[in-house]
Amino acid sequence: MTDKPIRVAVVGVGEFGRNHVRLWRELDGAELVGVIDLNADRARQIAAEFGTRVIPGLDALSAERIEAVSLAVPTKEHARIGCQLLDNGLDVLVEKPMAASLDEARQLIASARRGSRILQIGQVERFNPVVTAAQSVVANPMFFEVHRLGVFTPRSLDIDVVYDVMIHDLDILLSLVNSPVVDLKAVGIPVITEKVDIAHARIEFETGTVANVTASRVSTERVRKMRFFQEHEYISLDFARQDALRIRVRPGASIPQPEIGFEKLPTAPEEPLRAELRAFLDSVRVRRAPVVDGAAGLRALELADRVMASILEHARRVQPSVSIPQEIR
Repeated sequence: MTDKPIRVAVVGVGEFGRNHVRLWRELDGAELVGVIDLNADRARQIAAEFGTRVIPGLDALSAERIEAVSLAVPTKEHARIGCQLLDNGLDVLVEKPMAASLDEARQLIASARRGSRILQIGQVERFNPVVTAAQSVVANPMFFEVHRLGVFTPRSLDIDVVYDVMIHDLDILLSLVNSPVVDLKAVGIPVITEKVDIAHARIEFETGTVANVTASRVSTERVRKMRFFQEHEYISLDFARQDALRIRVRPGASIPQPEIGFEKLPTAPEEPLRAELRAFLDSVRVRRAPVVDGAAGLRALELADRVMASILEHARRVQPSVSIPQEIR
């Protein structure tokens, strides 16, 4: 382990990549060396905006002594570029979804394992302070109600809303419930794009826990909320406001007028992406497996695939005359 700043680069500086560049410039313990993007004008613009420089290509990373990379290229390129970076001895934070298929996700994991590299998946909401708060109180939850709704923006339109938006909550559910999924029903439709823009899934876990999950990128308002219920209590999480509220019946309270307690769970407000990058930096420095490692990313992708498969199966049943693409993405 060294106290020297970790030399980092950002590969892909679209909307997500630009935020990586912004935060890497500010993080203690990191030295942002430069950016790479196929769009040369975009690369120069972002480099100028944040006082860094353009690296001419992936082959130049070694000469620049880069140690770690944020990979924010289109999903279809995650495995190809990510494996190249890992095989060249770099640690990689790859944006979600981790790959365009389960096979490609496994290739990334294999490359990281082969070279003893750090592979972290950009499931950024796992680093939202309200998730940390939920983890401190979760105990045999029985029911989740989740809404992640957003207004339409012309980004990430190469993937369905399940992989763009819902996958955040699927990842969080898997981390909180930690139980196999035994039943799943889902429905979704295109609204503006040719991909699924709004989707709903009902997921049942082996523990008996049930989760209703709704995701949309064509709503009129922005909502990022999760609520879950366990014995004698209800926890409400607002990801946007970073508020976590616990409501419970106090022990020994009488019926029919139980004593209800309201408790605001402590959170330390922070931009989740900043926390994510800092965690990645720590993993790189001390060679510790990241919280959201390749295995976690693969589990979330597997569940997202199951949701998407159920959506397509439902569409075939209710609209048999409509042509449904065979691939799920």
